[in-house]
Amino acid sequence: MPDKKKAKSKKSAGTAFRGEPDEKGLDFPRAWVEFPDPADDEQVFRCDLTWLTSRWTCIFGQGCQGIREGRADDGCCTLGAHFSDEDDEARVAGHVARLTPELWQFHDVGTASGWTQLDDDGEKQTRRWQGSCIFQNRPGFAGGAGCSLHILALKEGREPLETKPDVCWQLPIRRTYDWIDRPDDTRVLQVSIGEYDRRGWGPGGHDLHWWCTSATSAHGAGEPVYVSYRAELTELMGKEGYDALVELCEARLASLLPMAPHPADPPKPA
Repeated sequence: MPDKKKAKSKKSAGTAFRGEPDEKGLDFPRAWVEFPDPADDEQVFRCDLTWLTSRWTCIFGQGCQGIREGRADDGCCTLGAHFSDEDDEARVAGHVARLTPELWQFHDVGTASGWTQLDDDGEKQTRRWQGSCIFQNRPGFAGGAGCSLHILALKEGREPLETKPDVCWQLPIRRTYDWIDRPDDTRVLQVSIGEYDRRGWGPGGHDLHWWCTSATSAHGAGEPVYVSYRAELTELMGKEGYDALVELCEARLASLLPMAPHPADPPKPA
């Protein structure tokens, strides 16, 4: 028979994390919905309505505690950003070339000695400079604190997803792919859209000082995620897929007894 103590210990190791008091756990009931992609007969979406109808919002610079202790101002930029592929890197490079010293605090460093580096596994990412991503303007910089590529987009009236690395603008949405073989020998691509929680970071997620998606301090926004992340979700799902998602999210919120609310959301008034 299996050793129950060992099994329990292994499970605990998989769910434990070093969180600040306002973080909720990782395991709780979620409401998922699956629907065909209106634009692709060979693809289905599987979406986490618990997350997408939650009241999470980014609180960078407004209470964010950062993923590394003692570096709250970094937010989730401490480690820099990896590129999803060569196209992602090339797209970002085009926007980096348009950054000015007024928008990018480390413009001189980045242009003189480069803004990318290789990680320990030999994969290319944005360069870390003075403890964080080289594109992160520090508090007090005249051009504004935060990602200089994000600031560039806002200055030009663009969506930040146009200028930032894929991983940066997608967070905290996680998109994954699975091929599903059906009993009738047909096959579909299942595209899952959900919460990028600590587990999305891999084993290192357990060591994050703090992570916002499960933190009560980052929940309570006026708009649910599917609304506030309209541009990002449309890019990830296509317009028709996103429109179908909106209908399902609105139906969930209209329900008198919506199942599986996000535990970090504020309680609804009686």
